Amino acid sequence: MSSLPLTGASAGSGRMTIRRPDLSSRRVMTTRAWWLLILNFLVPGSAQLLAGSRRLGRFGVSATFVLWFLAAAAAVSYFFWQAALITVVTNYFALWAIQAAMVFYAVLWVILTFDTVRLVKLVRVGGRARALVAGLTAVSMVVVGGAALYGTTAAGIARDTIGSVFAGTIVEPPVDGRYNILLLGGDAGADRAGLRPDSISVVSIEADTGKSTIIGVPRNLQYAPFSADSPMLAEYPNGYGTEGCEVDACLINSIYTEVELYTPELYPQAVSEGSEPGIEAMRDAVQGVLGITIQYYVIIDMQGFAELIDSLGGITLTVETRLPITDEVDENGQPYTEVTWIEAGKQRMNGGTALAYARIRAGTTDYDRMQRQRQVQEALLQQFDPANVLVKFQDIAKAGQQVISTDVPQGMLGTFVGLAVKAKPLGVSSVELVPPDVDPDDPNYDYVRTLVSEALVITEAGSAG
Repeated sequence: MSSLPLTGASAGSGRMTIRRPDLSSRRVMTTRAWWLLILNFLVPGSAQLLAGSRRLGRFGVSATFVLWFLAAAAAVSYFFWQAALITVVTNYFALWAIQAAMVFYAVLWVILTFDTVRLVKLVRVGGRARALVAGLTAVSMVVVGGAALYGTTAAGIARDTIGSVFAGTIVEPPVDGRYNILLLGGDAGADRAGLRPDSISVVSIEADTGKSTIIGVPRNLQYAPFSADSPMLAEYPNGYGTEGCEVDACLINSIYTEVELYTPELYPQAVSEGSEPGIEAMRDAVQGVLGITIQYYVIIDMQGFAELIDSLGGITLTVETRLPITDEVDENGQPYTEVTWIEAGKQRMNGGTALAYARIRAGTTDYDRMQRQRQVQEALLQQFDPANVLVKFQDIAKAGQQVISTDVPQGMLGTFVGLAVKAKPLGVSSVELVPPDVDPDDPNYDYVRTLVSEALVITEAGSAG
């Protein structure tokens, strides 16, 4: 491509420039067309500065520089101030502004591209080059327009997802240097009155270091005490179910169902604060059992859990023992009828199989199930890599709205993401309140609280605020 002065002499000098080319020369006009096309792609608005409306060009170049600055700031923030970046991009109004900015710049780029094609004067460009210029212009418009459309759609979906999932309004401070989050796996079914938490655990996070400890609470724990300020304490002063209860099984995971069905009035503020009466009763019980304050909850609908796994393309698990997908077994733990088996070894599972694996009772114990559920959770988290989420973002967001509910407010997302980044090299420790340390049928809650307090000693890098 031969050179052509970009700017230069006055109109009277006779020297050719991009603004004043030799219209009779196809070679000159072809070279000029390529320059304008490249400039428009690299620095939108620059073609207008050199060959068209300088006012439009200045506006286009200024908008381009602003876009570059914001992109560079986001990239720097990702590496050095990730929590601040996440706080911004998970804010409802910030996402709306991002969406509006993408639409605005996409429209501006289309206008600048059409104007560049006008400035090129295709009829004066060489024949073969004319087709290439027109074709590349069309392709670039499709690529840039498609990227802008995807970004706009993703921002809208993210805004709707965050708004529907993270609906909490109360920002809670750390207690004793920790954030404690109650994690419930909800197991609803046609044979049950209401939802019953099938898995119960607490994720305890050091507020300074992000170091995390997961405390597993058996769902069949009996006589759970309630925290001192719980309205359930008047109903069960000696622990849940010591004198019977309103549902068929007086276990800790029955508390949710009982309160939701029979005594929701005990927690009149629950719904307005982004929670439910049953969840608040479960929070009070787990606080009483563990002797800690729980600031937030996350509940996962296990029925929808399979959709989330499918949206991520499945998960890979190592199965220790061959398991039948059935609960109908004989005294030896063997199925009565022909069933599907999950074979031992490394398995790639879709959502339905992974959910069945986490819930199988045949030939196993509740404590085996707790271990498998934790295995599925960890495998699922491994699938949340940036590339996978970007490609499957819409499906993941749609599944997430159906699967997860929480009272964590949007304003805390940046804090927790920042803590997760800090915690990554530290690993996750765990405490399982299971036999032989804890007997769910006759638990020693003083001993349970001792186990928990010893596990939650703040590390030297942290501080018990």
